[in-house]
Amino acid sequence: MVDLFAGPGGLDVAARWLGLDVYGFEWDRNACMTRGAAGLNDQPHDVRDFGPADVPGAWILAGGPPCQTFTVAGSGAGRRALDEVLGFVDRMAANDDVRADLAGLEDERTGLVLEPLRWALEAHRRGDPYKFIVLEQVPAVLPIWQRMRDVLTGIGYEATARVLRTEQYGVPQTRKRAILVASRVSDPELPDATHRPYRKGVDRTQGKATQLPWETMGDALNRGYDFQVISNYGTGGDPKLRGRRSSRQPSATITGKVSRNQIVDSTGSPCSRFSLAEAGRLQTFPLDYPWSGSDIAQQIGNAIPPVLALHVLSAALGFSVDPEEATKVLDRPWLDTRDSAPLDYSQHMNHLFV
Repeated sequence: MVDLFAGPGGLDVAARWLGLDVYGFEWDRNACMTRGAAGLNDQPHDVRDFGPADVPGAWILAGGPPCQTFTVAGSGAGRRALDEVLGFVDRMAANDDVRADLAGLEDERTGLVLEPLRWALEAHRRGDPYKFIVLEQVPAVLPIWQRMRDVLTGIGYEATARVLRTEQYGVPQTRKRAILVASRVSDPELPDATHRPYRKGVDRTQGKATQLPWETMGDALNRGYDFQVISNYGTGGDPKLRGRRSSRQPSATITGKVSRNQIVDSTGSPCSRFSLAEAGRLQTFPLDYPWSGSDIAQQIGNAIPPVLALHVLSAALGFSVDPEEATKVLDRPWLDTRDSAPLDYSQHMNHLFV
C-alpha cells in the first residue's frame, strides 16, 4: 500500500495489523520522527514531487490530505474554494494539467486534496491502475470525494463515499470522517457500524441490539476513577460554554490542543491532564506507540484513528474485522506487532490476485 500524507501512521498502523507492506509519503519532519521510531519509513517526502512510478508494485492507494483549510476550526480557504476545486477535478479527468492554477489558490494546502486523484489517474494512464483506493478527510470534503467517485467510475472503478462516525467503530471518541473507497475487482462497501452512535443524554445501552455500546474514555484509559474532561474551547469563544464529557462517555474530537483540556475528578478537584500516550490511545493508537519529535499533540490530532482505518481498509478489500479482534490487536504492544501481522486475513486477500 502507498499512503499519501501519511502523518505519524494512522493508516499505516492499520495496514501493518492486516499484514500489508506500506510506504508512506509525509513531509513533516516531526511526524517522520515518530514514523521512524515506530518502524515505518521516515524519509520526508513532498507528495507533489512523486507519482505511481516511484512505488512500483503497490496495489492499494490510500491517503488523508491536510484538512486545515477545510475543517471548521481552520482557515476556511478550502471551503471557500470548493466550487473551484470541483472544477479542477473535472479538468484533471479530461487530462488537463492544473498545476499552475493550483498554485494560485488562496492557500496552497487546499490543492493537496487533489493529489490522490493525480496518482490514481497517472496509474491508470500508465496501464497499471491501483486495485483499491481509500481516502479520508473531514466531512466538508465529501463533495470532492463524491466528484472523484464519479471520475473513478469513469475509468473502471466501482466507488462509494460518505461520512462515518468514529464511535460507531469502537473508537472512544466522537469524530466524523468523509471516506471514499474504490475498487476495480469488486463492488466496494463501507464498513457496517459495529457500535451504537453516541447521543447526548442517551444511555449507551440504548439502541440496536445487534450493535455494541460505544466505548468510553474510562474503559480506554483505565485511570481507575471517574473524571470529567473540560474542553479548552468554549462555544462561540465563550469560556463559560466549555464542553464537558465524563469518563463514562466517549471523548470529544481529539485535536492538536488536547493537552490544554482540563480534567477534574468527581469532586471537581484537578487531575493530571491527558498524557500524550493517553491522547494517542483515544485515537486508538497503542499505548506504547513511540511518539517522537516536537508538536506531538498536533501529530495525534491530525491522524486518522487506526481502528477506524482498520475497518475501512478491510471493507474496501471485501471482508470485515470482528470488533473484539480489533480491541485485542489494539491492546497488544505496538513494538511487539509492528513487524508481524497480529491479524491474519491473507485468506481473504489471496483471491484478489488470481
